[in-house]
Amino acid sequence: MSTLKLSAAAIILATLASGASAAQAQGSSVEKCYGVAMAGHNDCKAGAGTTCAGSQKMDYDGIHWKNVPTGTCTSIQTPKGHGSLTPLES
Repeated sequence: MSTLKLSAAAIILATLASGASAAQAQGSSVEKCYGVAMAGHNDCKAGAGTTCAGSQKMDYDGIHWKNVPTGTCTSIQTPKGHGSLTPLES
């Protein structure tokens, strides 16, 4: 019985580890896209132990960015125009 429990635990750990690896790999293929985030849904990090994620007050604010898959930013259409790889004037 204990061998069965150990096998189940090993399978769960392997599944979690592979999911973490996939998330890390995906994280390396993103770019900052300005002007596409909804209020409260921007991504941001100002250094170790700091964050400004979720601080955006207006939808599609051009000075806040959202991580998007590399190569897709400028094709994202919003009511205020396309996403930008550089900050936009609000």
